[in-house]
Amino acid sequence: QVQLVESGGGLVQPGGSLRLSCAASGIIFSIGRMGWYRQAPGKQREMVASITSGGNRNYADSVKGRFTISRDNSKNTVSLQMNSLKPEDTAVYYCNAKLGASDFWGQGTQVTVSS
Repeated sequence: QVQLVESGGGLVQPGGSLRLSCAASGIIFSIGRMGWYRQAPGKQREMVASITSGGNRNYADSVKGRFTISRDNSKNTVSLQMNSLKPEDTAVYYCNAKLGASDFWGQGTQVTVSS
């Protein structure tokens, strides 16, 4: 089992920045890809960014050039730096970790971009 705890959400004005962090605990030595997903009201959950243990990154087209995912394997953390935020980035953001064929999720953190 893997436990994921997110932090760093909040309210920010358009054009602002936020940094999300996720700390993993439990059976962490076998964690593969980690990432961030988001779900806005009335929409399906979507992948925002992901990173392998070796540092290979993937981003959704909508966040490329604005968001940066990073991972510290020694601390078992993954972070998402979000810059130039837009109202359409408003959603609950979830940390995800893949362990074999299993997916583990954090509890989610709200990000609201509004003036």
